[in-house]
Amino acid sequence: MALAILKKPLVQEAVGRLLASYLRLVQKTNRISIAPEGVYETRVRPDLPVIVAMWHGQHLMVPYGRPDWMNASSLVSRHGDGEFNAIALRQLGIGAIRGSGAHGRKVREKGGISAFMAMTRALAAGQTMVLTADVPKIARVAGAGIVKLAQVSGRPIYPVAVTTSRRYSARNWDATTIGLPFGRCAIVVGDAIHVARDADEAAIEAARLAIEAGLDAVHAHAFAMVGRDDPAEAMIAANRAQAAAKRAQQQASQS
Repeated sequence: MALAILKKPLVQEAVGRLLASYLRLVQKTNRISIAPEGVYETRVRPDLPVIVAMWHGQHLMVPYGRPDWMNASSLVSRHGDGEFNAIALRQLGIGAIRGSGAHGRKVREKGGISAFMAMTRALAAGQTMVLTADVPKIARVAGAGIVKLAQVSGRPIYPVAVTTSRRYSARNWDATTIGLPFGRCAIVVGDAIHVARDADEAAIEAARLAIEAGLDAVHAHAFAMVGRDDPAEAMIAANRAQAAAKRAQQQASQS
């Protein structure tokens, strides 16, 4: 019964607006520091439009990493809490492209192909895209989708981390984090990652690993700035070992 109520458009609109109001409260009551100083004006702005990469568990922190002058949209899942997130983002001045990353045959089912095309069109029109680099449900393992988007669009990827000293972290697959009011907020932007249009398989894998390393670095910096530990740290090694084993198995079956 409760799930059915949450699917009603009026309820979804109300929940989305409430979430947006809460996120504004967190933003207004946290002391925000950005590193490196002036990075948005000196490095990101001249490169617009760009692809902003974040880890999946930080998706509720996306609005804090967007300057007011940045025209941006975010990739938002078609399922679960996606509708609430899309409405909240709209209230905060961020567009939403519906779809999500997936593995194998599930890409089409989750709207991955249509979303990819919509993101390439948005970038071509001058709109920055914000999306998570990892694919459900293997947290902190970058997928190839974001690399392909950079390759096709010709736009650079900027790894970004946003965290707060006071926060709630869920015990789920991606350690979903939501900031709490009255603390400190750190926003860290990494070096741009470029993917050539003619990149071969080896270059795409190198870019994927560079995204992982870049996101690891900005998250470590951000959590150090607020004096807290990364709640997803424990899952990284296991997930990456699992992903590496799966890639090795796929390569062996193809040879």
